[in-house]
Amino acid sequence: MIYQGNAVSVQLLDDGIAELKFDLQGESVNKFNRATLEDFQKAIDAIKGSDQIKGLIVTSGKKVFIVGADITEFTEMFAQEEAEIAKWSREANNIFSAFEDLDIPKVVAINGFAMGGGLEMCLVCDFRVMSEQAQIGLPEVKLGIFPAFGGTVRMPRLVGVDNAVEWIATGAQQRPEKALKDGVVDAVVKHDDLHNAAIDLVKQCLAGKIDFRAKRQEKLEPLKLPPMENMMAFQTCTAMVMQQAGKNYPAPVEAVKVMQKAAGMKREEALDVEAQGFAKVAKTPQATALVGLFLADQQVKKVNGKVAKTAKDIQQAAVLGAGIMGGGIAFQSALKGTPIIMKDIADKALDLGMNEASKLLAKRVAKGKMDAAKMGKVLSSIRPTLNYGDFENVNVIVEAVVENTKVKQSVLAEVEEKVADGTILASNTSTISITKLAEALKKPENFGGMHFFNPVHMMPLVEVIRGEKTSDETIATLVAYAQKMGKNPIVVNDCPGFLVNRVLFPYFAGFGMLVRDGADFQQVDKVMQKFGWPMGPAYLLDVVGIDTGVHAAKVMAEGFPDRMQHDFKDPTEIMFENERYGQKNGIGFYRYEQDKKGKPKKVADEGSYELLKPMAAERKEFDAEEIIARMMIPMCTETVRCLEDNIVGSAAEADMAMIYGIGFPPFRGGPLRYIDSIGTKAFADLCDKYAHLGALYEAPQMLKDKAAKGESFFA
Repeated sequence: MIYQGNAVSVQLLDDGIAELKFDLQGESVNKFNRATLEDFQKAIDAIKGSDQIKGLIVTSGKKVFIVGADITEFTEMFAQEEAEIAKWSREANNIFSAFEDLDIPKVVAINGFAMGGGLEMCLVCDFRVMSEQAQIGLPEVKLGIFPAFGGTVRMPRLVGVDNAVEWIATGAQQRPEKALKDGVVDAVVKHDDLHNAAIDLVKQCLAGKIDFRAKRQEKLEPLKLPPMENMMAFQTCTAMVMQQAGKNYPAPVEAVKVMQKAAGMKREEALDVEAQGFAKVAKTPQATALVGLFLADQQVKKVNGKVAKTAKDIQQAAVLGAGIMGGGIAFQSALKGTPIIMKDIADKALDLGMNEASKLLAKRVAKGKMDAAKMGKVLSSIRPTLNYGDFENVNVIVEAVVENTKVKQSVLAEVEEKVADGTILASNTSTISITKLAEALKKPENFGGMHFFNPVHMMPLVEVIRGEKTSDETIATLVAYAQKMGKNPIVVNDCPGFLVNRVLFPYFAGFGMLVRDGADFQQVDKVMQKFGWPMGPAYLLDVVGIDTGVHAAKVMAEGFPDRMQHDFKDPTEIMFENERYGQKNGIGFYRYEQDKKGKPKKVADEGSYELLKPMAAERKEFDAEEIIARMMIPMCTETVRCLEDNIVGSAAEADMAMIYGIGFPPFRGGPLRYIDSIGTKAFADLCDKYAHLGALYEAPQMLKDKAAKGESFFA
């Protein structure tokens, strides 16, 4: 053994070839934390000090290669000054450069995921051999940053400007075929042949058949393109990246600028430019929010992992109701490998449910994501039925009938009689109390809520709702089932609207008050879309369905009369009374026409303004900042109240529910991180400024307490 550390070892094999292996002890994956970087430096020193090593293969002792830098270290590091962050990047790069400069052939064997810093480690090697099972990429832009271990320097020198920009600015995870085609790797081999293929390539270099020094030299020099062509290539790329990333995500554009600035430089100078550029984006609010989001996502997954440990085994599921939601649930369950029975009282409904599943599967086949045989297998694992004949062996049942308390109670009581004792029941409801529905059941402990979002196959969130009598085992099983379906479950306690709708409807109430006070709903939509929402509130209500919105608002008003009842006619109610239900019947706040692809396209409709005239003050222009404050304060304060009332377990879970469930702008991190970005004291002051608008705008006690102590929701 040449070197043995806690994360890296170097062992001599045959013929003067050594193996440098990454295997971080006590962790399931390899990552570049501070300890690994220090270990890597010591391994390099040991290689330099050995006269036995003539060539090197780089491997991993894990199923993955290296997943990247240790993101848990970013929060503390990004709080430092720009100069300190740049210094960290530069010091890390000194280690990578020292490895690159070892005057022996170095071949990396990429066995699994090589992401971010993991791929940058591959780039400092002279050659890259990839398993057909591996995937690689530079996903840093998804964290609001860009590669800082030499990725922006080596990538364009190895694969050209266009390819480098695509890999770095999109942050996409790439398969072996794409990696080989773009020149990011030199060979793709069968997984079992990987180790030998890497050794064979080192031997070819040692035999003089391949000039490894010339290959390395390319990475040390300026880009080969003439300056004029360079400028043209970067200008084209910058325009394209700006268009795709938008103004709210600066990292992709900054990455391109850094590559352009360093194009005419040698490696060391170029790495200085990368370090400075990286430090600049690391200090942006987007990086703070997106890194926070990643860590919150990890926290939620950890919480769910613990909860799901006591789940019952799920071999067979069932769904009651074959409508849009029932069909969507059946499709998702079958797609992810849990066979499901779809029960309805009408043949026509079952046909509709099966057609929906067929349509979605056919789209996957058309896109090459699935072959016809797999489509057949998935479809055959959905069993449509009109009776309860096969329900004795079902482990979990999701009721997805019409949103009506009596109908749901009747269906749930009926199915409880037909199933084995320990079968878990759930209701897919967006507004009805789980505790109330449980009153119809003999074993309420076996019952909970599963609120899926529409369309089921696209929306990642499932709210798992605990009623007053729901057992821990039931919650564990519903969480496990949601995970099996490829969803992100968030466990919440029962209350009107649960978490997401309870927080969303104050946002809609803010919209209603703005329109009442003379705001143009189209201006509000534009401002909120610019703020980062996928769509503004009027358009969102049209998409959700005005009738659905009015029904849910009524439930919220009954549940929280002090805040959510209003003393004026809301614009949504006016649309509803005039049978404008939104996209579903072609007219709501907007009118809908079909575009070339047959999808609904919104068009301004003067009739909406006429209908709103009696309830609204004279139309006037509002300042964008005021619109944002009046829309966001009710949503954010209600999120705080949900935390205060123990409806949701943590700030991370609350924020992730809004990101997963309603498309809260990711670069703002979620409602609570958004409060943190403004400051709890400043946000409490903002609440006071608008408190005259009513109880929805008043700062909750938890916010006041944090403001007084100078605390934030995320440490």
